[in-house]
Amino acid sequence: MKIFTTEAIRKIDEATIKSQNLTILDFMERAAQEVACEIVSRWRQSQRIVMFAGPGNNGGDALAVARQLYEQGYRPEVFLFNTGSRLSPACSTNRDRLVQVPGVIFTEVMHSFDPPELGPSDVVIDGLFGSGLKDPLKGGFTSLVQYINNSNAVVVSIDVPSGMFGEWNMGQDRRNIIRAHLTLAFQFKRLSFFFKENAELVGQVKVLDIDIDQAAIDSTPTDFYLIEREDVSRSIQPLNPYINKYDNGTVLVVAGSYGMMGAAILAARGAMRSGAGLVTVRAPRCGYVPIQAAAPEALFEADNSEFFTTKIDLHHDFSAVALGPGMGTRPETIDAVDSFLKSYRKPCILDADALRCIALRPVLLRSIPADSVLTPHASEFDALFGGSHSSDEERLKKAIEASKLYRVTIVL
Repeated sequence: MKIFTTEAIRKIDEATIKSQNLTILDFMERAAQEVACEIVSRWRQSQRIVMFAGPGNNGGDALAVARQLYEQGYRPEVFLFNTGSRLSPACSTNRDRLVQVPGVIFTEVMHSFDPPELGPSDVVIDGLFGSGLKDPLKGGFTSLVQYINNSNAVVVSIDVPSGMFGEWNMGQDRRNIIRAHLTLAFQFKRLSFFFKENAELVGQVKVLDIDIDQAAIDSTPTDFYLIEREDVSRSIQPLNPYINKYDNGTVLVVAGSYGMMGAAILAARGAMRSGAGLVTVRAPRCGYVPIQAAAPEALFEADNSEFFTTKIDLHHDFSAVALGPGMGTRPETIDAVDSFLKSYRKPCILDADALRCIALRPVLLRSIPADSVLTPHASEFDALFGGSHSSDEERLKKAIEASKLYRVTIVL
């Protein structure tokens, strides 16, 4: 699945409208129908629903949703914020359509605003601002967002939580972003949805299919993708029943130390589970019994001590070499990693303590073979690439920069 920028999504929407011979109102009606159906599937007609619509097209979506809910027997209370008297054309049209519905509970806020009382039993539909927002919220909208967030009501955001940008939110005052319990995204998840620090803002995310033009999706470039189960399944080839172990490649796992042999066992099992034909574990001598008992399919090579102290010699041309789980970071181990990286020139996998050893001797970053795979968790990443990063967003930006600089793949 491609993860598009906000600008790319805008162009894809325009291409869809053109290729399917739609008007913008037709397109919004389709999107609103998907949102309304989702709300109908979750809440009864007796549920109190309060809707907040902004002056742009996201507000137009919310007004169209309100009208469709009225047609289904719901009675949402709708507030349209038009303080600047600058509704988008589509929002203006959807306002006019809504007010023609008999019995509609509708307030157009143009000057002062007396907020409705909200509580935990209420559902709030957030249609204030969508992904097209270009600047942080300010003025009365920040007060409204904070009022909604403090109400303890269940909040459903249309497309994105109001105040959040589709990509980068570093430096944003998070008090001024809606905290949604459910985000109903149109066709695509936004990049910002994948960062841990935004989880409390987006809540549960459900992607609604609004029949976007597939040709436009295919032809629009992107730097970001989400690998899904079906993508992986297409890459897994059925085993030939006549193979022997050498036909499926050989793996060397350099791992473990006294008290950390579990890491070596898990790495060996992982290598075998991935389909490797023959797995060899090089570990301290104390790991002989645990490895042979827990992973009897694996071969075992012993280092001479309870920690890695000797040069990592490769007596076989392994298809893949993985280095690091549970090795420790003693000075002798760092020397062993140093020697290995300066002599081994094929791509390898560097994990856990191998990365910590490199972080303790940063000059080794430039000795990592090109096209290697680094698999750091957050603290290992920060140690490797400088300082403490405040967010996943910041780490992603740094990872992109580092992967280009050192010509490696980083699995963060």
